[in-house]
Amino acid sequence: MADSYDDRDGFIWLNGELVPWRDANVHILTHAMHYGSSVFEGERAYSGKIFKGRQHSERLVESGRLLDMEIPYSLDEIDGAKAETMAANGMKDCYVRPIAWRSSGTDMGVAARANKVCMAIATWEWGAYYGDAKMKGAALDISRWKRPSPETIPCRAKASGLYMICTISKHEAENKGCSDSMMMDYRGYVAEATGANVFFVKGNEVHTPLPDSFLNGITRQTVIQLLREFDVTIHERHIRPEEMEGFEQCWLTGTAAEVTPVEKIGGYAFDTGDLTRKIASAYEELVRS
Repeated sequence: MADSYDDRDGFIWLNGELVPWRDANVHILTHAMHYGSSVFEGERAYSGKIFKGRQHSERLVESGRLLDMEIPYSLDEIDGAKAETMAANGMKDCYVRPIAWRSSGTDMGVAARANKVCMAIATWEWGAYYGDAKMKGAALDISRWKRPSPETIPCRAKASGLYMICTISKHEAENKGCSDSMMMDYRGYVAEATGANVFFVKGNEVHTPLPDSFLNGITRQTVIQLLREFDVTIHERHIRPEEMEGFEQCWLTGTAAEVTPVEKIGGYAFDTGDLTRKIASAYEELVRS
């Protein structure tokens, strides 16, 4: 079993300095721990290069802005810190986790503008997010929780607090022997898995949920561009759950998930067809180019 994430060798970049991994700590009264005032990114480096690293840095800063939390580092400084952390840990193929949060300070209520915004970057080796499902196809439960209306949450922010119902959903799915859970949105349309976007194939065309109440993933955008380069017709639209019965193929996309085929969602079954394999292969080639 891998070492606990708080007990490893290596370094974490914390507020401008590399500190020993085990010393990268925060106080128990950190605002983010009590009120969820935290944003983060998930990135992968291949052969020493973070795929779309600048785009991830831009989204991190924008997520902070959406939470009224200005990140005190420029895009160049964030990109440099990621490279510095990878080098300090001697990693070229790894997962990269930048995170920014409101720290402890003179405020300890809902409002916390007086508290410093901190930032850290960690890197670690991480294989396939869904394990052997990357090859044989993932099995998904259907969550009882729904992605909220954009009038109730800042859905375009990659904010830690928004993942609470995702954690519950994934735990419930794992208890049923599934890899993940598919979530509907507040209107009942198909939305996304707990940490990945979803694509469906019918005939020679691809259908994917319109990201109007959940994060428009960077990997999702990349795959849509690949599909367009292959002259595949793609429909970004609202998808009713019962439509899944008529889809033939399905895959998930995300920085951690990369491109992972899906064999079933609840009672709906899918094949890992030629287009799924083609997109997975093209994405693998692109991130390593």
